[in-house]
Amino acid sequence: MWREIVELSRPKNVVLAAITVPLGAHLALGDAWTLQALGLVALQTTSAICFMAAGNTFNDISDSSIDKVSKPHRPIPSERISIKSATKVAYTFSLLSALFMLAGVPYTEDPYPLVAIWTLAAVLMYTYDAGPQTKKLGLIGNVSISLMVGAVIVFGAASVSMAETELVIFAAVVAFFANLAREIIKDCEDMETDEGRNTLPMRIGLMNARAVAYVFILASMITLGLAHLYGPFEYHQIVFHGPAIFILFSLNGPLFRGEDYKAQQSIRVGMLLGLMAFAVQVSIL
Repeated sequence: MWREIVELSRPKNVVLAAITVPLGAHLALGDAWTLQALGLVALQTTSAICFMAAGNTFNDISDSSIDKVSKPHRPIPSERISIKSATKVAYTFSLLSALFMLAGVPYTEDPYPLVAIWTLAAVLMYTYDAGPQTKKLGLIGNVSISLMVGAVIVFGAASVSMAETELVIFAAVVAFFANLAREIIKDCEDMETDEGRNTLPMRIGLMNARAVAYVFILASMITLGLAHLYGPFEYHQIVFHGPAIFILFSLNGPLFRGEDYKAQQSIRVGMLLGLMAFAVQVSIL
């Protein structure tokens, strides 16, 4: 049972939450960390991990019929865990996320942004798989997921009452655009098995959708440049983002050849390298 729960939570995505919440706090605090800040960030990192695990589990429940064809090895279609049990797991993770978030509220100087971000993300998560089911609306669903990815960084800064820090906003926008491109490419990869959805590749074709994804990749790199042109860094420090820029800029080849899996995995790596480069620059300022 525990193995199935871990698999439903998708550890790779959970690790991303475990990294980005402290990253958001670090971009805001710089070297001004305190024991209280460490405790608050630990609470909200745990909240984000549970939140992401809940969202991934709800997604697997929603996609169970599709996954019988495209991903029969997943816990639900392989019948290693029932939909009823998976639903209990998802709601348990949701409750834990809310409790960990609320546990930090009394000790947070300005808790309103923290609560607002969590609430907005909860609405986006719920409406993705239930209610209007934005996941079936193609680009709207892609935007919802990407907003949540960017919000995790701001959530980290909000945990230490510094959600409006300029650098944090730049980093969140970079993550938003990069993840939006990745979501579109994943839709290209899954187009043949995405029954009941109206994804961007279905509407405009694979090559056009890949071209749109590349535009969003370029938008993420432009945001990196703006962070150095108008943000707190010197422009020459953009060299720290060299590896991320190289990976993202070179994706036009794999996309043109239709290598969607390679492209979306490379975006994940490029996004992480880009965000870590922000953290390194903050540390040496």
